[in-house]
Amino acid sequence: MRIVRDYQYVRPEDRGASVAIGNFDGVHLGHQAVIDLARNAAPAAPLGVLTFEPHPREYFAPEAPAFRLMSAEARAARLEKLGVEHLYQLNFNTALASLTPHEFATNVIRDGLGLVHVVVGADFCFGKGRAGTVADLQAFGEEMGFGVTVAELLETGGQEVSSTAIREALSAGRPRDAALQLGHWHRIDGQVIGGEQRGRVLGYPTANMSIDGLHPPKLGVYAVLVEVRDGPHKGSYHGAASIGVRPMFGENTANIETFLFDFTGDLYGATLSVGLVDYLRPEEKFDSLDALIVQMDADCTRAREILSAL
Repeated sequence: MRIVRDYQYVRPEDRGASVAIGNFDGVHLGHQAVIDLARNAAPAAPLGVLTFEPHPREYFAPEAPAFRLMSAEARAARLEKLGVEHLYQLNFNTALASLTPHEFATNVIRDGLGLVHVVVGADFCFGKGRAGTVADLQAFGEEMGFGVTVAELLETGGQEVSSTAIREALSAGRPRDAALQLGHWHRIDGQVIGGEQRGRVLGYPTANMSIDGLHPPKLGVYAVLVEVRDGPHKGSYHGAASIGVRPMFGENTANIETFLFDFTGDLYGATLSVGLVDYLRPEEKFDSLDALIVQMDADCTRAREILSAL
């Protein structure tokens, strides 16, 4: 998959795609439906996605709490799995944010990327001040020679599929409800970093990853499916993970610590993708390390039972 970050510097072979436009945070079922429409709208054209980095919400409110379901790298990996050939991940900056709707259609869609067709959601807005509507986009398409398809909002279980609804499910400790809207387990991807190695002392060595910049799911212990994406231990594993601040050991920044069942080896520096399956319990502060170990034994037994039934 080719990634293009500047619409003003595009190779000829990267032009002429049929694209889905949006932020695609989570790449949920609604996003996948929009991508399928782009694929079918112009079958002879390369399939593309047009998105922005940083997320416009991060750009306009950098001090707001973290809300993203996935990093840009995780999003790109998921889009590539869906068959996206060109990811137009445009740098969202003052110049891009200042384009009027007509300038966006002219400079980005027509002249910059040379798109043949665009697909957007029914609530899509674009251009300075989010002033452009889907009706404007359709009019610009007729004027400038690119096709426009407006995708209806998708529902599942009587609820509109949205990144907001997925965040709410994760905040409530309902990862299976989030998965129903995502079409896949919610995953936290990242590189394994060094920790305090307390888990190794307790008999539960964990792979530690940062969740900085991501929407934090409900803090606590989860049954998880783990993919080791690279390195000598590449493969799929079952496990249990704790997301939180480790109250037994003072004040800490929230992270995710994952114990892989039936695994031995060094994962430092490897990239992991941890899929949340079930919420087991909240974080607790125990009276002793022995009590913590007893609870961890019980957590892993329960997680094994849950994961063996998948």
